[in-house]
Amino acid sequence: MDTASASSARAGTSGDIWETAARAGFFVSGLLHLILGYVIVRIGLGSGGEADSSSALSRLRDAPAGPVILWGSALAFVALALWQLFDALRGHDEAMDRAKAGGKFLLYASLAVSAASIAMGGGDSNGDQQASGIAATLMGAPGGPVIVGAIGLGILGGGVYHVVKGARKKFLDDLKPMPGKELGTGVKTVGTVGYIAKGIALGAVGVLFVIAAMTADPDQAKGIDGGIEALLGMPGGPVIVILIGVGFAAYGLYSFARARYARMHS
Repeated sequence: MDTASASSARAGTSGDIWETAARAGFFVSGLLHLILGYVIVRIGLGSGGEADSSSALSRLRDAPAGPVILWGSALAFVALALWQLFDALRGHDEAMDRAKAGGKFLLYASLAVSAASIAMGGGDSNGDQQASGIAATLMGAPGGPVIVGAIGLGILGGGVYHVVKGARKKFLDDLKPMPGKELGTGVKTVGTVGYIAKGIALGAVGVLFVIAAMTADPDQAKGIDGGIEALLGMPGGPVIVILIGVGFAAYGLYSFARARYARMHS
């Protein structure tokens, strides 16, 4: 084998390892969504719990070999975040696709930081505290309420995007063809339910940010946990929350399939 061929082989092997690590990020995301789904269902049934990623990661820390699992999760999220960053920089021609990849980079990078922080014994603040803290900081800036309101509208738009993507089954574009009709049907079902449930929860968070902006009260801004609590207070709230919990679990199952069959563009 000549030098060029050897270099190409090493590059291919390195790329395969990186892709495998990035796919592991989807798997860990699925695990977190299963935990969140369980917690949200319990909230709907009247039990306590915090429905946010920090709480889910803390549950992993308390499992056997928890710190090892968390560090592995952090590395997987780093790989997936970097993959999304490269996708944003050179994986798409459309500006909207690049923006979505950039948003995913920020999401997975924040999950990597949270996993590492909790593995080291930190991460005590929950999603609601973080959301209120961010809103309070922004409120102190010139035009702060407008900025917070814009963030709320952006989150609300993200929720609508998730609902539409689930209802129109556009998430199938993110996957390679799957073997077997039964597998494809199952993934289509859990993906549809999962995306719609996540969209509703995100929409509730967006509305809370908009309310915080309109009232100039940063404490009104909440994360997923606060969004779930807001839905719980609606007519038929417990049933809605239980269904959303089932939807989050369904999204977790979809993420497991995505770990295996995702189209990796970069």
